[in-house]
Amino acid sequence: VWADLLGTGVDDPEALDAAVRGKLRGEPVEDLRIDFEDGYGTRPDSEEDERALAVGRLLARLVAEGGAPPFLGIRMKSLEAPDRRRGIRTLDIVLTALHEAGPLPPGLLVTLPKVTHPARVAAMAELCEAWEEARGLPHGTLRFEAQIETPSAVLGADGRATPALLIDAARGRLAGLHHGTYDYTAACGVAAHHQAPDHPAADHAKAVMQVAAAGTGVRVADGSSNILPVGDTPAVRAAWRTHARLVERSLARGFHQGWDLHPGQLPTRYAAVFAFFRRGLVRAGERLAARAAREESGVLEEPATARALAGYLLRGVDCGAVPGAEAETACGLTLRELTELAGRLPPS
Repeated sequence: VWADLLGTGVDDPEALDAAVRGKLRGEPVEDLRIDFEDGYGTRPDSEEDERALAVGRLLARLVAEGGAPPFLGIRMKSLEAPDRRRGIRTLDIVLTALHEAGPLPPGLLVTLPKVTHPARVAAMAELCEAWEEARGLPHGTLRFEAQIETPSAVLGADGRATPALLIDAARGRLAGLHHGTYDYTAACGVAAHHQAPDHPAADHAKAVMQVAAAGTGVRVADGSSNILPVGDTPAVRAAWRTHARLVERSLARGFHQGWDLHPGQLPTRYAAVFAFFRRGLVRAGERLAARAAREESGVLEEPATARALAGYLLRGVDCGAVPGAEAETACGLTLRELTELAGRLPPS
């Protein structure tokens, strides 16, 4: 199955299968948003109030019981005029329920959708600050992500790249920029059957986001695939093949996060990630080893490229695709040396 879905270069399909199954048993979800926006829709206030309280208490219980993913939160409604009151109200209910149950979890994040202008991000930062002050929490406790779903969130009317302005407007509270594939491509006039994460319009938006966020510590996440693995076996396999291709494509372009909408997409998410880091393990190790030994390798390794090679190996270790000892053997460097080379530690 994995060889069929992922193509050539899967060095050990049985080991890959075991790794994916282990990941699904031990930590199937790394980062969770419970959706109060498009996926939830517009409901009566009493119904959304009740559901928001239940979600806050559920998240608190998951944290208390040790069953919460490392990162969790909600996607609230936008701060555009029609949704602003309801979005703020739901956010307050969820955060209050979490706060009353104990300390807010360190991985708590809120996704702000349909950002159209830096003023919306500035308003969200003010909202977070006001909530912290009202609860007596340290400044900077609350952080959020902005979802890029409109052309104006990529390029402003004045010709400036909006993502850079969003990062500045957040005053240190912005954790990530997420691309909303379908709202964005629809706003660009792309026909529905051509809307996808690999459409050129989506690629342009993500490239602007990537450049704006580089070096800031703000993560950039790719959009989702709405081709779900449901139905009979051929339909599931076809959807899996599409999803695996999109995940690997995203990784190759430097996006190390992405949205998944359906539990059936988790197997191909992890299989594609693990395969991506295993495919390049030997060659990356050889290039680093040759550089360390000052040998000719056929590739002139710039210092920045060496950092990228070390970072690639470390990401493979971090995500579970490559055992640490195997990474060390591949390049002849210790994990600490790799960490220093990648710029994660100051030189010793």
